[in-house]
Amino acid sequence: MKAVIFLFALASVVRAQVPSSRYLEMPALFSDNMVLQQKSNVPVWGKALPGEQVAVKAGWGAAASTTVNPDSSWEVHLKTVKAGGPYEMRVMVGDSTVVYKNVMLGEVWLCSGQSNMEIPMEGWPPQYPIRNSAEEIRNADYPDIRLFHVARDFSANPQFNCVGTWNECNPTTVASFSAVGYFFGRELYEKLHVPIGLIMSVWGGTKIQPWISAGYLSELPDYKTIAQQIEHGAGLVAAQKAWIHSHPVINTATRNPDSMYVGLNFGDAALSGKNYNDSSWKTMKLPVYWQMTSAGMFNGAVWFRKNIQIPKSWVGSTLVLHLGPIDDMDETWVNGTKVGGYLTTGYYAYPRVYDVPADIVTDTSLTIAVRVLDIGGFGGIWGDGVKMEINPKSDSSQTIPLSGEWKYMPVAEFTNSKFYVYGPDGEFYDRPRLPFRFDYDSPTVLFNGMIAPIIPYHIRGVIWYQGESNSGTPGDYNNYKYLFPLLIKNWRADWKEGDFPFYWVQIAPFNYGPSGKSYIVRDAQRRTLSVPNTGMAVTLDIGTVDNIHPPDKQDVGHRLALWALDKTYGKRLVYSGPLYRSMRVEGDKAIISFRDVDGGLVYKPLDGKSNFIIAGKDSSFVDADVKIVGRTLVVYSPEVKHPVAVRYAWGNTDEATLFNKAGLPASTFRTDDWPR
Repeated sequence: MKAVIFLFALASVVRAQVPSSRYLEMPALFSDNMVLQQKSNVPVWGKALPGEQVAVKAGWGAAASTTVNPDSSWEVHLKTVKAGGPYEMRVMVGDSTVVYKNVMLGEVWLCSGQSNMEIPMEGWPPQYPIRNSAEEIRNADYPDIRLFHVARDFSANPQFNCVGTWNECNPTTVASFSAVGYFFGRELYEKLHVPIGLIMSVWGGTKIQPWISAGYLSELPDYKTIAQQIEHGAGLVAAQKAWIHSHPVINTATRNPDSMYVGLNFGDAALSGKNYNDSSWKTMKLPVYWQMTSAGMFNGAVWFRKNIQIPKSWVGSTLVLHLGPIDDMDETWVNGTKVGGYLTTGYYAYPRVYDVPADIVTDTSLTIAVRVLDIGGFGGIWGDGVKMEINPKSDSSQTIPLSGEWKYMPVAEFTNSKFYVYGPDGEFYDRPRLPFRFDYDSPTVLFNGMIAPIIPYHIRGVIWYQGESNSGTPGDYNNYKYLFPLLIKNWRADWKEGDFPFYWVQIAPFNYGPSGKSYIVRDAQRRTLSVPNTGMAVTLDIGTVDNIHPPDKQDVGHRLALWALDKTYGKRLVYSGPLYRSMRVEGDKAIISFRDVDGGLVYKPLDGKSNFIIAGKDSSFVDADVKIVGRTLVVYSPEVKHPVAVRYAWGNTDEATLFNKAGLPASTFRTDDWPR
């Protein structure tokens, strides 16, 4: 009897069912168009009934079989040959068969991290474009480059599966794929001439702690308690999740991508009206991210309302409403009339300024109502030093401030592309609370939801771009030197493929404000090069200090590819800029030696500044002068007679002034370990 095969696209789970209740469940990573690592022994795994026989056969001649374990799991290893294809691969249990088509053998890389790895080829306009985006997308016709995007998910315990599917790279599929990942993969393809598989597992705005498993994160005392709380609290998390999922759902993944967030109905239409009774609503002081208030950590839809009194002289005049930036989207009403809104992503840092037509300013009482949609990270009407105010269009000197207390009501919660609808009557406040913080940025949860499901899919290596979110607080940036090597150790151990290549991007200069210390994270990233088989692409010269998402992702992908092509694939290339090696003191001068000075050192001061600082034993740093002597750099200052320490690019916005003759910049570094 022929098996009936059901393909659940949304869950990307393949099940084969027959009357005998046999079934076969395969991870989403196994789908048509997939790339398997060439010339290796790739794991193939899934679930079936205990005791069943599972056989896997591949079009290149390999085969393997096994018996399903008592816990329903099974795994085989399939030998792969040199790069090529397309092939078919069959997975059989009993008389049920799943056939995967258009399978290629080639090089598989995991692309992971936060928003600078996540930002897609189309960018996040208007604030965050990708350089030459339209042209790059138009030319991205590479059917032998295959793309897999792991959907966002966070979990209290490791998950078996994820949401996603393999697609051939073309202008349609690449537009929403990681720009850094694509440019890296494209260069490998053009230099190696083999199929390339890119797995994108990213979540913008995340720290490194969520990407590390509980077992490894617990090695660090600062995180042991919370990691174990989350691990042992999986039952409480499941109960909360079940309560959330008991509500009506709006699945945005099935909506038109061009109008995904337009016309959403949460049963809340009346909340925009002037006469709606919001006396029972709670209050929140704006501007602020609601996740930083007692409202708690969640994404979704929240209404904000405020009643104000205006002067009689304003009645019948056109007014201008200033709300500052709104993360992520908004629709805004005054006296029940919609005056503006942004219902596409990418505008979360864009100030909202809306005209209020004169014909709705009919008396001295105005009601402002804003429905905010937040689909990831922090959300709300936010911004440091933002002017929330309203004024006549004819006279901007007359203003009424709008910051301070607003009424608010959450009406829906957003997770995994779905809005769960609570409605306007306060049901959100019945949501089960947890005794610990549990959201996308909690320790261990992204490893569980977005890394565990792709282990042990055979990869050649990892490219990583993350660290911006660890630059804001002492616990985060001071611990990065422990956390980052721990993540690499964790992933390598769980994949069981030895010390596979792990290459990352050193975060770029950006104005993080007075509390940010991204240079400490940058230096921790440099120090992590002591871990075997690692590499770092430095971006001190291609960042934008006023934009945390620099538009030049081509050079980022290229610099990562240089490391891979040289270190992994044996091409002889200049792959790195100068990296600090040692310091010695001669009189009143510090002599700095570097590795990777191919062709020699090049010094390019910026506005007369070297971006080097020097200190004596008093640890008081001053700006330094520098000069190149052979393959070393001499650093000095008339204010420091006996140098003890030198630091380079030791500021959030310090950019590159030192390069090698291949044009690659030196990394941030420090020669000291002083705590201050």
